[in-house]
Amino acid sequence: MARSWPLQTRLSALRDATIGTTLAMDIMLHIGAHRCATGYFQGFLAHHAARLRQDGLAIWGPEQTRNGLFHGIQPGPAPVTGRDLATRARGRLRLRIATEAAAGAQRLLISDTDLMGSAHDLLQQRQLYAGIGVRLARFDAAFDGQVRDVMLNLRSPDRFWTSLLTQMVANGHPLPSAAVLGQIAAHPRSWRDVITDIACAMPNARIRVMPYETYGDRPEVQLALLAGPRLARVSLSDRLNRSDGLPTLRHRLAANVARDLPRGEGRWSPFSDIQSAALRERYADDLMWLQGGADGLAELMRDPDKHAVGSNPPPYDLTRGTSDDDQNRRLAGSG
Repeated sequence: MARSWPLQTRLSALRDATIGTTLAMDIMLHIGAHRCATGYFQGFLAHHAARLRQDGLAIWGPEQTRNGLFHGIQPGPAPVTGRDLATRARGRLRLRIATEAAAGAQRLLISDTDLMGSAHDLLQQRQLYAGIGVRLARFDAAFDGQVRDVMLNLRSPDRFWTSLLTQMVANGHPLPSAAVLGQIAAHPRSWRDVITDIACAMPNARIRVMPYETYGDRPEVQLALLAGPRLARVSLSDRLNRSDGLPTLRHRLAANVARDLPRGEGRWSPFSDIQSAALRERYADDLMWLQGGADGLAELMRDPDKHAVGSNPPPYDLTRGTSDDDQNRRLAGSG
């Protein structure tokens, strides 16, 4: 029995060395948000996966992440077995990352909007990702704090909620009531609060913000800004989960639901003009905050295909609120 110790010691040292190597891998998270052309970006990554792997970049999309890989990281219904599911999930991730490293990957890009929460959660909460801080803190612990970059796409809330509601209605949910729309429009939580919570949950990660309005149909630019290589884009016809226009939506819905939709062409706009204006104003404030440095918590990615012309004012002239020196990472609303 005594002679087995040297072998056990060597195996333990090998295991520890392997774990140390995997944790040193650059891990990047593309967390969404929902309805911000994330499906198109994931399709682009899948299309170029072989080419990216040759460059040492492994890709995990929803096909990998939603197949039990993250089971146990977030609390939920589970058999009573006495096992620590969070510890098992952490070990599962280490093994998968070790496999990627053994195959030659130096970096890992994970793209899944459900890291932030589900679309159903959004509609239940009627606000932007209320639980994202706790969720991402658990993912940060699962990755041992080794996440290097977090890529966040955001979108004007009036368009974001409209696209989300359109998708849910097309999938069989009832039309939102005036009370629900009023609660969504009146809630003060904004993208600034979401970003603050992400920064608090993942203090070692750089948060890179790419607005949908600039980058939604340019996945090749998003990838280049995040990971380096700029590859040929996929045809726009390959975009996924586009919102239905009013004619298609009326055709898909039951007659008793479709009759409550407005007539005409174009997109469905469930919010009133006043509600839409309030949501857009909140978004303008968020973008101003990002332009001013986001209190050092996040970086608004500049469009590399646009160059300044003339003597434009520097971005810091647009700063509102606290200066960049205030870099305390606290959950939004915590004081």
